[in-house]
Amino acid sequence: MTAASLNPAQLEAVHHLAGPCLVLAGAGSGKTRVITHKIARLLQHGLAPREIAAITFTNKAAAEMRERAHGLVGPRAARELVVCTFHALGVRLLRSDGERLGLKPNFSILDADDVLGVLRDAGGTTDAALARRWQWAISLWKNQGLDADGAERAASNDDERVAARVMRRYQERLAAYQAVDFDDLIGLPLTLLRREAEVRHKWQQTFGHVLVDEVQDTNAVQYELLRALVDHDDERRRLFTAVGDDDQSIYGWRGATLDNLRRLPQDYPRLKVIALEQNYRSTGAILRAANAVIAANPKLFEKRLWSALGEGEPARVVECDGDEHEAERAVARIQALRAAGQAAKWSDVAILYRANHQSRALEQKLRAAQIPYKVSGGTGFFDRAEIRDLCAWLRLIVNNDDDPAFLRAATAPRRGIGHQTLASLGEFAARWKTSLFEALHAPSLGTAVKGKAIDALHEFGRVVVDLEHRARQTQGADDARALLLGWLHDIGYEQYLRDGEDSPRLADARWSHVLEFVDWIARRCGGEVRREAGTVEIERQSVWQVAQTISIVIGLAERGDDDDVVTLSTLHAAKGLEWPHVILAGVNEGLLPFRAEGDEMTPQRLEEERRLMYVGVTRAQRTLVVSWLRRRRKGRDTVAGVPSRFIAEMRQGEAAAPKEDPRERLKRLRAELAARPAATG
Repeated sequence: MTAASLNPAQLEAVHHLAGPCLVLAGAGSGKTRVITHKIARLLQHGLAPREIAAITFTNKAAAEMRERAHGLVGPRAARELVVCTFHALGVRLLRSDGERLGLKPNFSILDADDVLGVLRDAGGTTDAALARRWQWAISLWKNQGLDADGAERAASNDDERVAARVMRRYQERLAAYQAVDFDDLIGLPLTLLRREAEVRHKWQQTFGHVLVDEVQDTNAVQYELLRALVDHDDERRRLFTAVGDDDQSIYGWRGATLDNLRRLPQDYPRLKVIALEQNYRSTGAILRAANAVIAANPKLFEKRLWSALGEGEPARVVECDGDEHEAERAVARIQALRAAGQAAKWSDVAILYRANHQSRALEQKLRAAQIPYKVSGGTGFFDRAEIRDLCAWLRLIVNNDDDPAFLRAATAPRRGIGHQTLASLGEFAARWKTSLFEALHAPSLGTAVKGKAIDALHEFGRVVVDLEHRARQTQGADDARALLLGWLHDIGYEQYLRDGEDSPRLADARWSHVLEFVDWIARRCGGEVRREAGTVEIERQSVWQVAQTISIVIGLAERGDDDDVVTLSTLHAAKGLEWPHVILAGVNEGLLPFRAEGDEMTPQRLEEERRLMYVGVTRAQRTLVVSWLRRRRKGRDTVAGVPSRFIAEMRQGEAAAPKEDPRERLKRLRAELAARPAATG
């Protein structure tokens, strides 16, 4: 794709290099195209690839951006670009300079399950639901830039004050484990850059230009991290490109705030604002519906999407008796699209909804009609217990002080190590202020753990040390696969899975997941073959190096496939995606906008729910059906359904629809018939 393929607004965004730039990228307006072309322009302008950082929110977005850049600037330059998520950038900063904060370079990254376990311990509870509420509260505080002291001051009731005290003990445990959670991957780098002027200067010099995708989804800490990276003393060197859309800000519940977009012009008076309004995805009818919905929200920046793809079919509103009737009509719609040849593949269709529970009736009817489908956001490959077991072992060989990983690895398989043994080891480690792994090697451990139990612990420690040693030495796909399969055989992991399952079929499935995981690691150890200028270059990694990055890769990965299936998805999970045909289901008051019993619908919440509707409408390329229920379930009851106010707003756009002259319509239909090939017998 050349610069000639860019429209005037896109070209202006690509060529603006003299100062900070905000690109208001409406849905389907080619924002990734702008970012990759701007990277190419920066390279032409004299920046080295490693001096350009492009920051995204997901691994999938980063992979797409790198692939596009690869085709535009070539493999060598693309390989040296820093294209990564906010969290991966945080890992890069902390691995390099985290020792200034007391972190070893091989610190561990805890996943959500690990965090829950640490919180239960810190709060002295076995109540998982309570620990999960603490987890949400602590995450929100961290995303607002608050530490335990700040959380205590911000706490507005007794429950929040308890959560703030738990947060303090939780942070102490993370420090002892040499571990961080996902929120720390943003907060700690910000602390590092603010506290250490030398480190801040180093990273500001490293990146000559920073590009941030989906800036409307940044929380307070991510925005400050961006500022810390680009706020040179010389204002002329404050160079960044922020790309986003205030109409698609739908993550307020996890700390994202539109205040960041409001602040940009205030914090950077030289900011150039460029709106991308031409949509390359949807028909005119769909965009008119989207514009009509979002017009009811106050505007930070003016923009109105338009399309050169033609008028297309008007958005249809369908009234249904209940969720089963709605599911039947969705199935009939999909079958009709297929029969008419409008949907060449099942994967051309998506059914979107506000809440996960809405998928149940849809799944039942799709199965009955033998229509293949997938539910976006279901249990992923890396969420399976057997994969988490193996990840715990790999985390432990990277960071021996990772106590949550130690506890999981030591019991998967158990190898003669019971809960009482682990409890005694934990008390001993706490008394001497050491990690569990370090306590294994203490000469006085025999005072706390006796007999066969201490032998089992020592044997476990020997296996970990041996695996770590061999993982550091082993490179290449074949050797990595042999190492991992040999290790799994030695610890008896396959038999452990089979002993834990009543069904041989389920045991086979779990073992096949393990083998798939082994292949996944082996491929990363094998590296990529790159051919440039007649030379072949292969970048290999050791198993230990892959293990170092495994938590961040898995934690942010979207695992999906390209199967030819209908997609069922929540509106939140659908953001950034598109389909030729979209059905929006359950568009009722109480569902969209969503309102729980007793909740207050504040203006801010209503605006975010309206943006969610806008996101749903703009996922559609060619056709859009919006359905609502006359009767809907509410808990165990059935209540009268009211169509969402957003449907009425959407219909206001129909008044502006261009009216086709009947004579022109007849002329067009005759031309279409004449163009069709004659039927043959």
